[in-house]
Amino acid sequence: MGGGDQDSASGLTCAVDMGSVWHRHTVHGGDFTGEIPGDREDGGYPGGVTRTPPSPSPVPSTPTGLSPSLRTLLTLAAAAIVLAGVSFARELVGPLALAIVLVVICEPVRRPLDRRGWPRWAGTTAVIAVAYLVLLVMGVLLWVAGVQFVRLIGDLGEQLESSVQGVVSWLQSVGLEGEASDAAASVLDPESLFGLASRLGGTAVGVATALFFVFAYIIFMAADAARYRDAGRVFGASKRPTLSRIRHLNTGVRRYYVVNATFGAIVAIIDGLALWWLGVPAPLVWAILAFVTNFIPNIGFILGLIPPAVLALVVGGWPLLLAVVAVYCVVNVVLQVLVQPKFVSDAVDLSLTLSFFSVIFWTFVIGPLGAILSIPLTLFVRALLLEGDPGGQWLRWLSGDRTAAPPTAPDPAPPAPRRRRP
Repeated sequence: MGGGDQDSASGLTCAVDMGSVWHRHTVHGGDFTGEIPGDREDGGYPGGVTRTPPSPSPVPSTPTGLSPSLRTLLTLAAAAIVLAGVSFARELVGPLALAIVLVVICEPVRRPLDRRGWPRWAGTTAVIAVAYLVLLVMGVLLWVAGVQFVRLIGDLGEQLESSVQGVVSWLQSVGLEGEASDAAASVLDPESLFGLASRLGGTAVGVATALFFVFAYIIFMAADAARYRDAGRVFGASKRPTLSRIRHLNTGVRRYYVVNATFGAIVAIIDGLALWWLGVPAPLVWAILAFVTNFIPNIGFILGLIPPAVLALVVGGWPLLLAVVAVYCVVNVVLQVLVQPKFVSDAVDLSLTLSFFSVIFWTFVIGPLGAILSIPLTLFVRALLLEGDPGGQWLRWLSGDRTAAPPTAPDPAPPAPRRRRP
């Protein structure tokens, strides 16, 4: 009996264990499971049945944010609205941009005064005086060129008329008669040139009004620039990346205009002396024009060449025209195409395509002043929208910024050699 009782007890124990395992399996499609009371943690009765809660169904994930295409469309729409507003207020935006550029160019004048311990108002006055001097010199040059241009048209009226007749006769000889000849005559007619001169006089009034705003802007901006120099000390490291981008932008704009002014003066002197030696009337006018158009990227050379070339054709015929074109091509190509870009590229880092497009774009937006301010405005837009955005490195690199290359990944370590078992 003792051995039989032990066998019966062990058999009962095995049956209970097997029953516990069997009852834990799912029955009736997984709705209920049975448990042995000894295995229940909360007690219960023999053969008790508990309900298994159903697993929650997965909730479909909804996309967060805007799609890239929609984000691009919204960005373009916002840019179009902003540019339309800038174009509408071009009479205010153009002088404002010019005043900012002048203050940025003249700002280094205050540095030696600050190092000597002079008061802040002295440095601000020096910046304003130098900016006014730059405007005064440019105004005098343009006034002298305009006066001589009007006098030149009056002195060469008969030659211009004979040149018009010659051009019309040549067009008729090659078969371009009727409307083409009338169009050429209207373009080269002295009366049209006098009308152009009168329109330039009306434009001069608008320029004078714009200069009034520029003079006022320079005073306020020069005073504020003295206070902005303390931004690094006031805000510390929190605004250091932003201040670094602003300093980089100011340095690029300043170097761009200093380099262009230097090479423009050299080109203007050489072109003026060459035109004087060739006998082209009013060489000083065309030298000033060459200096001003040097600030217009890519197409400034062509704009400065056309007027003296046409005048050379009028007074000296084709030989003088070809001589003027040859001189301009040699001087301007060597200096502006081969030498000057090596100094300017480090300052602006803009691609040739973007530089050419910026001239057309900003001229369309804010008028003729946009051709001269095209490079600083493009640099400002790039610094505002792309610099400081890690996702904008690709666009910065496309625009010509050589500092926008992505960080190079470290070379992977070579795999460790495996040891051979003896």
